[in-house]
Amino acid sequence: MHLVDTCGWIEWLTDGALAEKFGPYLSDSSRLIVPTLVQFELYKWCLRERNEAVALEVVGLTEACIVKPLDTRIALTAADLASRHKLAMADAVVYASSLLSGARLFTSDSHFSELPEVCFWQKN
Repeated sequence: MHLVDTCGWIEWLTDGALAEKFGPYLSDSSRLIVPTLVQFELYKWCLRERNEAVALEVVGLTEACIVKPLDTRIALTAADLASRHKLAMADAVVYASSLLSGARLFTSDSHFSELPEVCFWQKN
C-alpha cells in the first residue's frame, strides 16, 4: 500500500520535476490510499489554479483509489503525531492515514523528510 500526499499529486498533475518519481505510485489505484483531506487540498488547488471542471476530474481520479475518510482513530493518532513530530494538522492527518493503513508515504514535503515509513524526494 502507498499514499502520495498532495504535493506529489500536484507534481504529477503539472508534470513537475518529480512527476516521474510519483507516477508509478499514482498509477496503481488498487494500492493507493487517498485521505479525504488530500481530496480537499487537490480540489481547492485545482479550483485556484485551473477551474471547477478540472477540480472535479482530479477528484474523480482519487475516487478510483482507496479513499480514507477522517475518522476518530485517524484524528487522535494525528493529534499524537502532530505533538510528537511538530507537524501541522493537515500533515499529521496525512501521516496518520498512511501509518494506520500500513502504507508508505511518498512526498517531497520536507516536513516528512525524517519520519519513518516515508519516501522523501527533495525538490531541486
